[in-house]
Amino acid sequence: MACSIVQFCTFQDLQAARDFLFPRLREENPSCTVRRDPSKSNWEDDGWGAWEETEPQEPEEEGNTCKTQKTSWLQDCVLSLSPTNDLMVITREQKAVFLVPKWKHSDKGKEEMQFAVGWSGSLSVEEGECVTSALCIPLASQKRSSTGRPDWTCIVVGFTSGYVRFYTESGVLLLSQLLNEDPVLQLKCRTYEIPRHPGVTEQNEELSILYPAAIVTIDGFSLFQSLRACRNQVAKAAASGNENIQPPPLAYKKWGLQDIDTIIDHASIGIMTLSPFDQMKTASNIGGYNAAIKNSPPAMSQYITVGSNPFTGFFYALEGSTQPLLSHVALAVASKLTSALFNAASGWLGWKSKHEEEAVQKQKPKVEPATPLAVRFGLPDSRRHGESICLSPCNTLAAVTDDFGRIILLDVARGIAIRMWKGYRDAQTGWIQIVEDLHERVPEKVDFSPFGSPQGPSRVAQFLVIYAPRRGILEVWSTQQGPRVGAFNVGKHCSDKKSERAKDMHLVKKLGALLKAKSPNLDLIETEIKELILDIKYPATKKQALESILASIRLPFSCLRNITQTLMDTLQNQELECVDEGLLQFCANKLKLLHLYESVSQLNSIDFHSDTPFSDNDLAVLLRLDEKELLKLQALLEKYKQENSRTAVRFSDDKDGVLPVKTFLEYLEYEKDVINIKKISEEDRVALGSFFFWKCLCGESSTEDMCHALESAGLSPQLLLSLLLSVWLSKEKDILDKPQSVCCLHTTLCLLSKMKVAIEETWDSQSVSPWWQQMRTACIQSEHNGAALLSAHVGHAVAAQISNSLTEKNFSQTVSGTDSEALTDSWEALSLDTEYWKLLLKQLEDCLLLQTLLHSKVNASTSKASSLQAEPLPKLSVKKLLEGGKGGIADSVAKWIFKQDVSPEVLKLANKERDAENSDEPKEGINRGLSEVSEVETDLGAIPDLLHLAYKQFPCSLELDVLHAHCCWEYVVQWNKDPEEALFFVRSIEHLEHILNAHVQNGIALMMWNTFLVKRFSAATYLMDKVGKAPKDRLCRRDVGMSDTAMTSFLGCCWDLLQTLMEADVSRDEMQVPVLDTEDAWLAVEGPVSIVELALEQRHIHYPLVEHHSVLCSLLYAVMRFSLKAVKPLSLFDSKGKNAFFKDLTSIQLLPSGEMDANFISVRQQFLLKVVSAAVQARHAVTKDKGSSEEAMTTLLGKDQDWPVLALDLAHHLQVSEDVVRRHYVGELYSYGADHLGEEAILQVQDKEVLASQLLVLIGQRLAHAVLRTQTREGLELLARLPPTLCTWLKAMSPQDLQNTEVPIATTAKLVNKVIELLPENHGQYSLALHLTEAVEAIAIPPL
Repeated sequence: MACSIVQFCTFQDLQAARDFLFPRLREENPSCTVRRDPSKSNWEDDGWGAWEETEPQEPEEEGNTCKTQKTSWLQDCVLSLSPTNDLMVITREQKAVFLVPKWKHSDKGKEEMQFAVGWSGSLSVEEGECVTSALCIPLASQKRSSTGRPDWTCIVVGFTSGYVRFYTESGVLLLSQLLNEDPVLQLKCRTYEIPRHPGVTEQNEELSILYPAAIVTIDGFSLFQSLRACRNQVAKAAASGNENIQPPPLAYKKWGLQDIDTIIDHASIGIMTLSPFDQMKTASNIGGYNAAIKNSPPAMSQYITVGSNPFTGFFYALEGSTQPLLSHVALAVASKLTSALFNAASGWLGWKSKHEEEAVQKQKPKVEPATPLAVRFGLPDSRRHGESICLSPCNTLAAVTDDFGRIILLDVARGIAIRMWKGYRDAQTGWIQIVEDLHERVPEKVDFSPFGSPQGPSRVAQFLVIYAPRRGILEVWSTQQGPRVGAFNVGKHCSDKKSERAKDMHLVKKLGALLKAKSPNLDLIETEIKELILDIKYPATKKQALESILASIRLPFSCLRNITQTLMDTLQNQELECVDEGLLQFCANKLKLLHLYESVSQLNSIDFHSDTPFSDNDLAVLLRLDEKELLKLQALLEKYKQENSRTAVRFSDDKDGVLPVKTFLEYLEYEKDVINIKKISEEDRVALGSFFFWKCLCGESSTEDMCHALESAGLSPQLLLSLLLSVWLSKEKDILDKPQSVCCLHTTLCLLSKMKVAIEETWDSQSVSPWWQQMRTACIQSEHNGAALLSAHVGHAVAAQISNSLTEKNFSQTVSGTDSEALTDSWEALSLDTEYWKLLLKQLEDCLLLQTLLHSKVNASTSKASSLQAEPLPKLSVKKLLEGGKGGIADSVAKWIFKQDVSPEVLKLANKERDAENSDEPKEGINRGLSEVSEVETDLGAIPDLLHLAYKQFPCSLELDVLHAHCCWEYVVQWNKDPEEALFFVRSIEHLEHILNAHVQNGIALMMWNTFLVKRFSAATYLMDKVGKAPKDRLCRRDVGMSDTAMTSFLGCCWDLLQTLMEADVSRDEMQVPVLDTEDAWLAVEGPVSIVELALEQRHIHYPLVEHHSVLCSLLYAVMRFSLKAVKPLSLFDSKGKNAFFKDLTSIQLLPSGEMDANFISVRQQFLLKVVSAAVQARHAVTKDKGSSEEAMTTLLGKDQDWPVLALDLAHHLQVSEDVVRRHYVGELYSYGADHLGEEAILQVQDKEVLASQLLVLIGQRLAHAVLRTQTREGLELLARLPPTLCTWLKAMSPQDLQNTEVPIATTAKLVNKVIELLPENHGQYSLALHLTEAVEAIAIPPL
């Protein structure tokens, strides 16, 4: 959406109008009028008053006085513009000037519309009267040939006496009426409009006149008829020479507004009808609940006033409640008229004689009383005073201004405020209505109706126009909730005076368009730009223009330099008093920067190549390293380069060392003969440093010339060192590929160090050099460890070279005095700075090795990695390691282990390799163990070797228990982020079990339980106890935050953790607390406390309480593992046991003791037997997908528990007979046909007689199935051969209770023999067992 202001007309002869209305300005200030050429007095001059408060003031006092008197004369006048823009009225006191538009030639020779004086004169007919309000009303022509333009315009003027008078465009009085004795406050007119929608009340034309306590409304049709009759009579009187004109009467309504303190402005909304609901609501509010209403809602005239108490008042006048009043003239001659004339109310009433007219004029007219009209409701705000109200064209909204600088938008129908604008003091408002153009949408159907079309009414959009005089801005807003759609600077006194500043802004806009234009002729563009910038007058605008020129990307460097130089020369040729020093300095600074850019560009463009060969021996001498140290450095960098190349991403061939002049000027600023860098990003610093030094570092530019040029331009050596290091450290990959760049860096650093103010001569030898400390700080903070290590070696070598030269100089000065202590002191100062370099080199070497390890990757695995493992690892720097605390190094490695999912066995075997190397043991077994670490492990590549180097480099920080502790914590932290990743928790428990020191193991396990597990564990317990079975997936996700499968694994891992915690508590007393050491190079680490330190601070656990939780965890795990039903885990414990759950494991809790109630024992026994049955079923049940399901469960849960053994352990804790569980286990094994396992399990049973009796039943079930399953001849014959007692017993058996009926008869025969062995001969079932032996033999022998 866009809008614009289009010039319609200008003003001419404004000075004549002002001199007529304000004669004292002409009489008292002749000097002001003499200076002006009357022929050039137009709107462009200052006749409207100055609107720029910041305009330069005239030095002459007389000119200032004249200007002040002319500033606000128009603000003291009453103005009115005709809606058709064909007449403007300016009045003051008793005088008026009517301006009409005319086509005239402007100063530029173009025809344009200008307002010129059409009439001027006095309006008063009584002494002491002054104009208070004026209104121009265009009256439409009734001729058929009319084009729709108004026939003439009537000027309505209100006076302080209460009179309202009507004039023609030539100032002829048509009608004068005294409607109230108070001053007229305001005149407003509403015209007729066709209803846009059916049901909308038709609004008639109306003129409303506001008095301090009353509103007078005149019907539009009546007023039109009266004014037409008056105008005709005036024409006849002028033709006949008769000056006596009898004015006609007017029919009007007069309302006395009550219950309001002050009225400033008003709006007549028109006739409205209430909806039935609003009618009942209004009647109820006024008359109470007993009020009655009419069938048809009454029509009412609505008025809104603004003022005070209330701030906005709403009045409603019922139509027909009062008759229109006639003026006093009509009453004086009423006896001569018929009633028909009275009803017409707007007809001509006849003439009077001359003496009767004089009598009437001498007699004061009678003023009719007003009909009281109480305020219906309002917006009460005692502190707020309304100033104006403006009604929207569709009569639905109104804008109200107040003395608080607010503009409030009212909903007229509902009587509420719906929007408010702040910060608009002394504002004026108006409305714009835009009608939808349907002609473009339907071009074949032409309809020129403003609000309608054959397809229906056009849509209408309304916009609120706000003029803020104090800010000199005109705004256009969408109403209700819309944004601002337009804003225009129109001056603080509503005059857009064309000043030098406005001209400057025009030139700036023209310059902007010129800079955006594409033209092949750069010389022509340069010439035009020079002319434009020299034409600009104000220095601030000229500076703005130069900034936009220098920021252009289309102009080449030569154009920018020439334009700036031209402006500089022009300023220097002017007188000093006329030149703005700020602008002059700005141009000089920009020129210096441009010259620097030119010098650097020329040096970079020169074809310069060094022919000096460069060998490894030269590099060793340069860096002051021996051959072994150099080989170690090269090997370290080569490994770093190989691993880093896998992860590094290099984008396209950006031209290094090339920088646009626009960007160059944006980066630098010249201040007090020194060039400084603005606050720019690190990438921008690298770009600027590359422009200065990259060619030098590549050996393609003269380093000496470049350093000299930069130093001469005013760049400090500290700033240059910062840029040099930024380039070197950021372009690590290129530097590692170009070993000769180290020599170039050495040369550049030597030159920078020899500059003035680089290394102070008065520097205290006992302190650290700030120059070298700056370089060390940059290396410490850098994440590019390879480049940082090389730069540190270069810095160390240059520092040693400079220190040695200074030492030799001092020695030569003191050798004559044979003072040997001076040399010693000098070497102490040298060793102090050297120690810092050596410490930094060791730290960078460690950091480089660690970063190399973190860049290494396990070769692609078939398993899908988690999104958490795909997150990139942060890059390391010496600063990060120093701020990471004692556990920072191990934490970094743990994050890498998690990302690569390296097995704990790999870490253990790599550590054994280090131990074997230290103890000179053979490595064959270790290498074999590493190769056989796991069948699932993928190719580890260089990871074992890098781990081995890392262990050697960090013997304390990467001690195996410390590393396992951090890995354990990292895995559980990542699992907590996504509990569905059950393998993370499994891996965390594996690392926990690999921790050898019980103190560390105990602390880590306890921290894991308290931080991540106990809340989820308690939630799982309460959920399973509530549902009484293994909960479904939806419930698990809702209450525990994970799926049912993940919760099964979670409970198993919790059981492992609790077992580990108990084992650690038992063995911790036999171990010493470990001492956490730190490598010498990292003694200065600061930061958070490490995980291991926190673990060692944990208290001892309460073993029985942990054991109590372990029992509960086993029960929960069994329920979820085997999906048991009808089990409430907490029901297996008494109140003491329940209260002890989920308490701090280090606290002493009251636990169950003594004999348990038999009911609890029974329920526990049933549960354990269920678990044993489910475990045997899960192991021996025959299913179609046996292999796949078992494999999936094993993969998810890790190694499964030995559930029969675990059930026996639970029986011990739950006071359940262990022998009952063993017998049940044996019975389940035989039931599933696992007789070989059953024979082994029988050995553990104590009461073998009871077991034998149970097995006899199982044998009977097997035989019954074999004999009775088919009614064959052979089966019946076999049954007939058996003893009757045995036959009866077999028929009572239930073969369907067997889980596996397909057991060979020979296997059953073995079981019968086993039972005979278990039963004593005197046992009651011994004979039955013997009969079963015979039966088995009979079944085994096939019939003949």
